[in-house]
Amino acid sequence: MRLQPPLLLLSPSALCFAALAFSHLAQAQDALQLAPLEVTGVEVSEGEAAQAQLRQVPGATNYIDLASVAQGRLSSNEDVLKYQAGVYAKAANNEGVKISIRGSGINRGPGSHASGLYETFDGLPLTGPGGTPYELKDPLWLSRVEVLRGANGFERGALALGGAINYVTRTGYDAPKLRVRYEVGSHGYAQREISSGQVLGDADYYLSLTDSDYDGFQQQSVGSAKGVAANFGYRFNLDLETRFYFRYRQTANESPGKLTRQQINHDPRAANALNLARDSKRLQPGSTWIANKTTLHLDDNARIEAGLAYHDYPMDLREGTNRLKVAYTDISGNLNYIRQDTLFGRDSKTTIGLRTTQGLPNNGASEYVRVPAGNTAGYAPGTKTRDYSYLGSDTVLHVGNDLELLPDLWLTTGLAAIYTRRETEVTYPATQAPVSTHDWDYAPRVGLRYDFSPQLQVYGNLSRSVEPPHAWSMIWGSNKYFPDKSGPATGLQREGVALQNQTATTLEVGGRGEAWFGQWDLALYHSLVRHELLSVETQAQTSSTSAIIAESNASPTIHQGLELGLTHPLWNGGNRGQLALRQAYTYSNFHYRDDERFGDNTLPGIPRHYYQAQLRYSHPNGFFTSLNGEHSSRVAVDYANSYYAAAYSLLGATVGYDAPKQDWQAWVDLRNLTHQRYANTVTPGYDDKGRDMARSTPGDGMGVYAGVSWSLR
Repeated sequence: MRLQPPLLLLSPSALCFAALAFSHLAQAQDALQLAPLEVTGVEVSEGEAAQAQLRQVPGATNYIDLASVAQGRLSSNEDVLKYQAGVYAKAANNEGVKISIRGSGINRGPGSHASGLYETFDGLPLTGPGGTPYELKDPLWLSRVEVLRGANGFERGALALGGAINYVTRTGYDAPKLRVRYEVGSHGYAQREISSGQVLGDADYYLSLTDSDYDGFQQQSVGSAKGVAANFGYRFNLDLETRFYFRYRQTANESPGKLTRQQINHDPRAANALNLARDSKRLQPGSTWIANKTTLHLDDNARIEAGLAYHDYPMDLREGTNRLKVAYTDISGNLNYIRQDTLFGRDSKTTIGLRTTQGLPNNGASEYVRVPAGNTAGYAPGTKTRDYSYLGSDTVLHVGNDLELLPDLWLTTGLAAIYTRRETEVTYPATQAPVSTHDWDYAPRVGLRYDFSPQLQVYGNLSRSVEPPHAWSMIWGSNKYFPDKSGPATGLQREGVALQNQTATTLEVGGRGEAWFGQWDLALYHSLVRHELLSVETQAQTSSTSAIIAESNASPTIHQGLELGLTHPLWNGGNRGQLALRQAYTYSNFHYRDDERFGDNTLPGIPRHYYQAQLRYSHPNGFFTSLNGEHSSRVAVDYANSYYAAAYSLLGATVGYDAPKQDWQAWVDLRNLTHQRYANTVTPGYDDKGRDMARSTPGDGMGVYAGVSWSLR
């Protein structure tokens, strides 16, 4: 299927923003340096070094500075990942955010098990065999975010379809001695933070305490959270340094459930009737992440990076007729050797890395009667229905090299060996046959990048990705149930089902640079996906049963698209201020390849066209204001493509003041000024036969948020 020219596919509102981007020629900004970073006698910040490293990747990347993002409401990853080409991030009335890059996790609802991405804190694993939980990703703790889209996360050990996201925590080197921040706004929203960071000789520290609460837009969507993040670093000498990390956070969210399109159009603040009757909740009673990273410079051209992380994240899910108490614990290790030297007389950089994550034996779940109904009728709340366990491990050994073939022409090569293990077993009320899968796989990579000038770089790469299933999905995707007369376990899955690893081969071409119309980056990709892991609601919840969402391997699919980012300096008035337009457009064409049941149908859950823009004016005295917009095309809500969530366009604005000394800041953030009623996320069904089913979570209505922060430098 051919890609269509993107500008011809935009809505009228999106075209208005695009037209501004190609207005009168503006005064040139400082040149964007795309060549490899070469600094002599000048010390650069960690952020500048990170940006330079991303520009050396022969593929699409994003760099997000939290200093600019924090000039408005900062409540979740949806706020952090705004205006990022190729990244789709949508919240669902709580902190759970559906993040999809190039169709990763396209069919997964927001929550604790985001899939298709490899996510790290400070380069150390967060993602494990159980997925990527959201509760520890408090954006107030961050300094920057690095996104390597698709197979471009190879050197980070990321082999999933969507690539890698690295959340970098503040340290004593970039945090103020004292900072206090307070946000408040519509729908009962409030968030508070107090933090401190300092450099004390060869040591430094960072400590932050946060808490938040909100009533939510929908009925029964109250939530709260509180947490702490800290790190301590020490430089023994110029060659050896180490840093310890700690994160702990609790969250509690009520669950309003999904709505139909008609409900969203006429009563978007309503909760799903069954969720309301059952008083559904999702609790994370306390998640912990403890880690260490140590760097040893062997000489001027070689270093070793070693890391170790412990992650524990229990959950208490009270969203259906039964209560599910879940335990997850895993331990991860990283070891990387990086060397810069010459190969065949040419500049060369070699990386050899090993990462492994092991689920610990306590991983498992216990299920109890919560609302006696159906097969549990007659059993008191708290009666156990079943126990099951799930174990898993992921081990990746990767070798990569960047070689300068000719001046400004670089060849990137790599090969990864992957070993994945998944095991699951029902142990109560009767021990069943365990299901175990052990797979070896590989992922090669080759890429080229060429710097025509400091203002123009082009690249291309061909890569393979490998993504194993979650062990818990091998239980919930099973069609083997306890028979009648099995007590309260009747009708529940009694045995797991084996799932294959999802693989994809991706071709990507693109470039980035600066021209008369501004700074730009463009990427086009085409992925052939085999055994794609897709989830579908096979049984809707009823008054007596919970919903059943099964995961299985699909027939071959195609993921292809275009990702375009543009920042255009419309006007530079010197002492009178500056006006700039920032845009991000993502075209996503994901579909089956001659599936027996669905032919070439579009995969549901993600809009084909997604556009965001921000027109911002800033004055040298610190005053700023902006107008922002967003457009999404319609979204299929089932695999049969029989029904769609409607397209929508949003409009917002901000106004604020950032003191020139950076000691205090205040802002007002206006969201959804036209009070648009729309679906923010979709959890797909199998075949709704054209009926309007409850598949979507509504986006928030019009909201006003304000915030202030004060810092002691």
